[in-house]
Amino acid sequence: MRRSLRLLPLPLCIAFSLNAHAGDDMPLNWGLCPVQDVVKPFAEAQAAPEGLDIDNTQQDTDIEGDALSGTEENPVFSGNVTLRRGNQFMGADRLTYDKEQEHYTAQGSIRYQGSGLRMTAASAEGDQAKDTHVIRDLDYQLLSHRGNGGADSVNLNGDIGSLHGATYSTCPPDDRHWELRADRIDIDTEKGMAVARGATLRVGKVPVLYLPWFMFPTDERRRTGLLFPSISNSSRNGFDWKQPIYLNLAPNFDATLSPRLMSKRGAQLGAQFRYLVEGGAGIVEGTYMPNDDLRDRDRSLFKYGAYQNLSPHWQARANLNWISDARYYEDFNNSLDGLSLSTAFSEIGVYGRGQGWDAGITADHWQLADFTLTEAVLPYNRLPRAYVHWERALGLRFVGGIDAEAVRFQHPQFDAGSRMDLKPWISLPLEGDSWFLRSTAAFRHTSYQLEESLTASKSRSRSQPIFSLDSGLFFDRDTTVKGKDYLQTIEPRLYYLRVPYAYQDDMPLFDTQPLTFSWGQLFRDNRYSGADRQADANQLTLAVSTRMIRQSDGRERFSASLGQIRYFDESRVRIPGEPITEKGRSAWVADANYAPTDRWTIGASYQWDPKFNRTDLASVRARYMLPDDGLFNIGYRYRRGLIEQTDISFLYPINASWSIVGRHYYSLYDNKALETLAGVQWDSCCVAVRLVGRRYVHNRAGDLSNALMFEIELKGLGSAGQDTRRTLRRAILGYNRDDLYLVPPQTATGQPSQPDTVSDANP
Repeated sequence: MRRSLRLLPLPLCIAFSLNAHAGDDMPLNWGLCPVQDVVKPFAEAQAAPEGLDIDNTQQDTDIEGDALSGTEENPVFSGNVTLRRGNQFMGADRLTYDKEQEHYTAQGSIRYQGSGLRMTAASAEGDQAKDTHVIRDLDYQLLSHRGNGGADSVNLNGDIGSLHGATYSTCPPDDRHWELRADRIDIDTEKGMAVARGATLRVGKVPVLYLPWFMFPTDERRRTGLLFPSISNSSRNGFDWKQPIYLNLAPNFDATLSPRLMSKRGAQLGAQFRYLVEGGAGIVEGTYMPNDDLRDRDRSLFKYGAYQNLSPHWQARANLNWISDARYYEDFNNSLDGLSLSTAFSEIGVYGRGQGWDAGITADHWQLADFTLTEAVLPYNRLPRAYVHWERALGLRFVGGIDAEAVRFQHPQFDAGSRMDLKPWISLPLEGDSWFLRSTAAFRHTSYQLEESLTASKSRSRSQPIFSLDSGLFFDRDTTVKGKDYLQTIEPRLYYLRVPYAYQDDMPLFDTQPLTFSWGQLFRDNRYSGADRQADANQLTLAVSTRMIRQSDGRERFSASLGQIRYFDESRVRIPGEPITEKGRSAWVADANYAPTDRWTIGASYQWDPKFNRTDLASVRARYMLPDDGLFNIGYRYRRGLIEQTDISFLYPINASWSIVGRHYYSLYDNKALETLAGVQWDSCCVAVRLVGRRYVHNRAGDLSNALMFEIELKGLGSAGQDTRRTLRRAILGYNRDDLYLVPPQTATGQPSQPDTVSDANP
């Protein structure tokens, strides 16, 4: 019998709820859900070949049994009957088949296993000619998900199927924290859609949601429909309901409408459009709120982000942002991150990269996003900016290159102009297994064409040679500490920089700020971020780093770095308001990290100025990782004249199910809490509930807001309420344990880090 039995590729589509929820960037925690076979594996079932996409409809059906009776036209298989086709298996105690009528009946211990599904049933019968089938009293388990359930009966007619008395849950049958039940589910496998009638969501034994009728997808094809809402309550917004509506417009683009109702402010409409084309993709987002009761005006936002590959070496990118008013981020961002956004930044450009070169032409624009400031603080717009970096080996171990930039600056309040910056250079890198020596000579020329109102002379220029010599040694030895083997390193480093003085006080300041003094600043050839100033220098950096690396696993147990600059001459170049860099010594820069155990990590950074006998910067951070993903974070940050803050956060598991979370972020400089957060969460095998209260600063004036957030998460189905996990993940570093491994470790190898600029105008 070679004709395929329709029963084998059973299109049950029982997991009707799996695609009804949006994706999550955090994996679900199934730690309380040990893998449990609701339907036990069948010993006689063949294993599915790995890495193969098998079309079972093209495979023959093989039938075996202990006994064969009946006639040739009406065979009867009995005793351990098995049917195999491809990676599908069905077993039964008895199977009868009428070849003329193409009717089959399977009885006794029906067992089925296919791609993604394992099930048992009491009986099954069907008509192969009419492609109709009935399966009674079945239990099923999804293999690729944790879903399981049952049905009183399943009726199949071609691509149309109906389930009667169906259930679904990700909880084990003996501990049903939640379950979906439906009187009837009609399924169209060709369209990938289903209609449930009389559906009830039960939490425990209590029905919490009843839907007399609803439609949902049954496969991974995108469909237009409702996504899960976001519900919250706060002192500023009142009751807050956001209902996303997904629109599947075409295979390569879609949209999401997000109407939102805030009882204290009014209604808002948000929209997102996504597209995918050959070699590129983009997202357009926007919101509009007519007559916001909070500000008594219309509020809106527009964002556009996209990229497009133009060739193997060139790509176009855009990141555009626009807001209706300077208080938009303050009013619509419920995290402290919104306070740091004093501007809305937009950039568009074409970028290229190849072997030994990168280049681009861009344009950027800044919009004020802080009502406490004026447009005078905005950075200059660069309309446009062109740059190129090129380098190549020149022979005899020499390496040469050039850095060039041309910019046209504009500003809403100030006059501006154009700037050309050229920096050709040549270097001789020498290195061995335990040493390196890099000498570099460069010549920097910067010229301006300025608007007449800025200066009596439109032209300005500056030319300076730059010479640096960077050298280092690497010493290491094997050592033993408390019976454990370590590799200890000592890495001294000398960096000499010589730049003669050039008068620059008559040059504008378009995009230049002093860099924050840090470890990386010890090894840069300019202490400014832009080309408007090139600092003169005659200085020598002395630094040393040491590390202790555990030999058994390569883990760094301890690292420390110490460095200082010796200024042989006074630096005469500076910007208005900047203190003079006098002859003598800079502040000491120290950084250390220590992991006394696999659970403890302690780090500290410190800058001490010997000239004034004062601390310029200090930070201490410590983390203790508890079992069961719990942790404590303690931090202290101080920068003279700017900030002094403490930050304590924790995730403390009380037991396997209950845990408490909290954060207290406090400014000693202002004597004010920046954010206080406390919450409790309960986690079970298939349900999680989180209740979080927050009091946080929502603007630069220091005004406080209160929020109470509640979320219930039915694992494998979706969640209702505000996204508390996102808030907790931001507030508590390590709430998602994997985040700890995304943070780059503190460098202690003498390599310069990326500098930070001191500019309140930058986001």
